[in-house]
Amino acid sequence: MISNLAQGVQAFTSNVFLVTGERSVLVDTGANFDVVAAVSERVDDLEAVILTHTHRDHVGNLEAVKDAFDVDAWGYDTAVDGVDHAIADEETVQLGDHDYVALHTPGHKNDHLCFYSDDASVLFAGDLIFQNGSFGRTDLEEGDRPTLIESIDRVLEWIDPDLEEMHTGHGPSVTSEPYGHVELSAQMACQA
Repeated sequence: MISNLAQGVQAFTSNVFLVTGERSVLVDTGANFDVVAAVSERVDDLEAVILTHTHRDHVGNLEAVKDAFDVDAWGYDTAVDGVDHAIADEETVQLGDHDYVALHTPGHKNDHLCFYSDDASVLFAGDLIFQNGSFGRTDLEEGDRPTLIESIDRVLEWIDPDLEEMHTGHGPSVTSEPYGHVELSAQMACQA
């Protein structure tokens, strides 16, 4: 099961997805709200924190989560403070009951990862792709529009056109024809 713990939070934060099942993990930790309490209300234990990328709004609560649940954080680049273990491009990572392939998708930030499970028909898109053709900003440090476009195209090559769910770093998850939203993001990124 996938729950957005930041839903309804009135603070500058990213979405925070608790994925429960055989391996309970947190995808991003958000910032500026008590995510430890939100996790504790739903599960007794976490096995890992998985990071889409390390912008402050996605990792502001990282140390609090690591301390409270005695877990390590996994991300693309262990040179970044707080990332304990590296996830390589195309490495398989278990989230809940399913295996996901990690896709290195820079353009918004150099250490950005998306996670896709064909079996679960789920994409965790981080800040690469959002609903209705929106896409990650490229005006911050490490942002690069041509690289972002390549990353969106790469995701399109991996995901199934019948994708059922796309969970994004901000805004609502997309459960109605998410593949079309990814296609539209690819088009809009080229035009903007």
